[in-house]
Amino acid sequence: MTKGKYLRGASRRSLLKQFGAGAIGLSFAGGLSACGGSGGGGNVVNFYNWDTYIGPTTLDDFQAATGTTVNMSLFATNDELFARLRAGNPGFDVIVPSNEFVTRMSQAEMIQPLDHTLIPNMSNLLPEFQDAAFDPGRRYSMPYTWLVLGIGYRKSAMPAGFVPNSWRYLFDSPQFTQRIALLSESADLIRLCAKYQGISLNGIPDANLTSIEQMLIRQKPHVKAFHEDDGQDLLASGEIDIVLEYNGDMAQLMAAEGGDQFDFVVPNEGTLINSDCLCIPTGAPNVAGAHAFINYLLDAEAGKAITEEIQYPTPNAAVAALMGPEYQNNPVIFPSAEVMARSEYGAFEGDERARLYEEIFTRISAA
Repeated sequence: MTKGKYLRGASRRSLLKQFGAGAIGLSFAGGLSACGGSGGGGNVVNFYNWDTYIGPTTLDDFQAATGTTVNMSLFATNDELFARLRAGNPGFDVIVPSNEFVTRMSQAEMIQPLDHTLIPNMSNLLPEFQDAAFDPGRRYSMPYTWLVLGIGYRKSAMPAGFVPNSWRYLFDSPQFTQRIALLSESADLIRLCAKYQGISLNGIPDANLTSIEQMLIRQKPHVKAFHEDDGQDLLASGEIDIVLEYNGDMAQLMAAEGGDQFDFVVPNEGTLINSDCLCIPTGAPNVAGAHAFINYLLDAEAGKAITEEIQYPTPNAAVAALMGPEYQNNPVIFPSAEVMARSEYGAFEGDERARLYEEIFTRISAA
């Protein structure tokens, strides 16, 4: 998920390969700036974000408004984010973990409580997002987006009239052999397999975990790639025909030139709902600047520019009110109530379970 001006659907990762980080104004963690201290006064905020997950001018606009530069680095999965900060914060001020990782990182004291008095734009949030079961009272997080996972596909590669509306076509079928890409996020992948098996994606029994591992090992010869947040790019380039992907990333691709050749479906079994959040990691060099940046991202006009670019569902009522019907009525961005009723948020179930998911995925990858 990222930033910078580029064609919708084009991955920031591919731009980085083409032009290099300096050409598009990104600083990576090896060269993080650490201006300012916990008390503020710094003029740099170090932002650790997903690819294709910011507005085209958001960072420049924030700098113009505040005099503070934002250096943005990218991560591809929550597992990568967690691993990067587990040994200590290397200098980030704002990070964007998903909901269950907010719980995990708060319990591990890897993120710090927010000062709500410094985030007045919290009042812009929809009522249902002003509190969260995974972060009671929004002590540690502000919602940035919410999202669902589903199946993106090339329509011309499907049999006539066929819609791949089951997880089976990704997890348990040779139909699209070597034209499939699955997400490399361990917990999300395993939980969606549980959905396919007809059970809740939380509290997965050990017997199901064993069968999920065996199923994915059987399926692996048919899988072209386990992608790291660039599945829509693999689809657009023609390397694959069907992909496990986020609805917003597919909405970006479908809004681009030639996007009418692609489509997106949430399988009949239901899916995983996530909410990506803005947090301040423990040891952030510029806590005051981090609060100011988070507050800016929750501004109505700033949020509108972000949402128009990234095409993800917004938890921000002030932003939603500014968006047009093409966004508000898009079934890729906003799945039906029927689909949502069959879907669930994933809950953090402890470090031992999280490590187990990672170990299962490692064995699948090595098989």
